[in-house]
Amino acid sequence: LPGSHAERALVAQFVRAWESGDVDALVALLTADVSVAMPPIPLEYHGPAIVARSFESFLRRRSHDLVPTRANGQPAFGAYLRAATGGTRHGTGLFVLSLSGDRICAMTRFDNSVLPWFGLPHSLPD
Repeated sequence: LPGSHAERALVAQFVRAWESGDVDALVALLTADVSVAMPPIPLEYHGPAIVARSFESFLRRRSHDLVPTRANGQPAFGAYLRAATGGTRHGTGLFVLSLSGDRICAMTRFDNSVLPWFGLPHSLPD
């Protein structure tokens, strides 16, 4: 991914934490005023404690592989659901990160219909 060394390091930490389901490591990457939005669903989460609860419930039920891209100059990832038995991984959405210094200040999740707009497939082979 393009960006400064610090941005690449932060993004790499995010990917490791998300793919391993490590909520504590994810929370350590967030600013105190972090927000998460999921348009067009009218839900927003604000603050590390609330965001942590949403991450925990989401990551407990599923695990993903993240494929990097960029959205409006920001780091972004296609999220692909891992099947318990292997096989094709289906895209579940696009995560766009907004960074502030060495922390993530916002994350926006879009549904999987936007994946092709960013050069990403709807599914990944095994």
